[in-house]
Amino acid sequence: MTRLAQTEGLTDIQREILSTVRDFVDKEILPVATELEHRDEYPSQIVEGLKELGVFGLMIPEEYGGLGESLLTYALTVEEIARGWMSVSGIINTHFIVAYMLKQHGTQEQKDYFLPKMAAGEIRGAFSMSEPALGSDVSAISSKGVWDGNDYVLNGQKMWLTNGGSSTLVAVLCRTDEGHPEGTAPHKSMTTFLVEKEAGFGEVRPGLTIPGKIDKMGYKGVDTTELIMDGLRIPADRVLGGTTGRGFYHMMDGVEVGRVNVAARGCGVAQRAFELGVSYAQQRHTFGKPIAQHQAIQFKLAEMATKIEAAHAMMVNAARKKDSGQRNDLEAGMAKYLASEYCKEVVEDAFRIHGGYGFSKEYEIERLYREAPMLLIGEGTAEIQKMIIGRRLLEEYRIQG
Repeated sequence: MTRLAQTEGLTDIQREILSTVRDFVDKEILPVATELEHRDEYPSQIVEGLKELGVFGLMIPEEYGGLGESLLTYALTVEEIARGWMSVSGIINTHFIVAYMLKQHGTQEQKDYFLPKMAAGEIRGAFSMSEPALGSDVSAISSKGVWDGNDYVLNGQKMWLTNGGSSTLVAVLCRTDEGHPEGTAPHKSMTTFLVEKEAGFGEVRPGLTIPGKIDKMGYKGVDTTELIMDGLRIPADRVLGGTTGRGFYHMMDGVEVGRVNVAARGCGVAQRAFELGVSYAQQRHTFGKPIAQHQAIQFKLAEMATKIEAAHAMMVNAARKKDSGQRNDLEAGMAKYLASEYCKEVVEDAFRIHGGYGFSKEYEIERLYREAPMLLIGEGTAEIQKMIIGRRLLEEYRIQG
């Protein structure tokens, strides 16, 4: 074993991609990540480098200018990037989810127009479900799209957009009651709108305002924002898939692959925490020897490494199942739940190994300690994952008769 979380059965192309990304992380991300994070500065140079590597088009089909790679390749790439700085993986993830939704559900015109520009990183994506009073209850969405002449008019307030300011395309979920009889289940009267906008803050197109960045405990650098629609007019050809009432299913499909991404981020952050912990334990001396030689620290390292291996294996399994065309909501939910919980625990153990120095902003583990909690809530809380897992298990193990 040269390092943790090796993946068996990869092709030469996959190994080459991952080696290239890992080199980029070591040379271009790790040396500057903590400094940029402390300044809450958007990593423009890093993003440009990833565009040149083709990461923004990793899963976009070759016919649209992408690399046409699998979800597994993408997840392993995200794992490497998150090892360097989790915020960068968030910039990629929201773009990827919108590209995936377009690839799976878009009209041919929508694919032809958006995907080549997204593969090149010219159009950058974000997606928007959550609202200030919504939480995990997607069925309670109040933002609304109403048909008016040749357009839909959108009104409402959305919350927690990653890439809200830097993106130029946002997939926005709204209620569209027209054409759906009274009493229709809420999730059957939702529509995803493809909203093009200028990058930046303030009024980025008539009727659409991005107020500014939300100040966060961690996950800095990446812009997390609100989105306010007030009479925003969207033409009918910017309804994802061309048909209203399918938005909930589009979003859930996107979130499902997004959960694999969050699991991969958890694996990457945990790996970096382990690297920092095992290195510090061999340098720090107490009672006449490196603390790595104390049994208590060895126990911690053993537990950390085992958790990383387990989370990585579940993440890889969830990605491979999706790639095979099978339903993977159970596996994705399990992977996201386990990886985010284990990430938090591994980071905390690395923090404890550092002792008082872990509390200092001069040490990288302090940044990881603030970043890990976001994974506990991103793409659905642990409680939501348990609900998904429990329901699917009851489907699988339903008593007959």
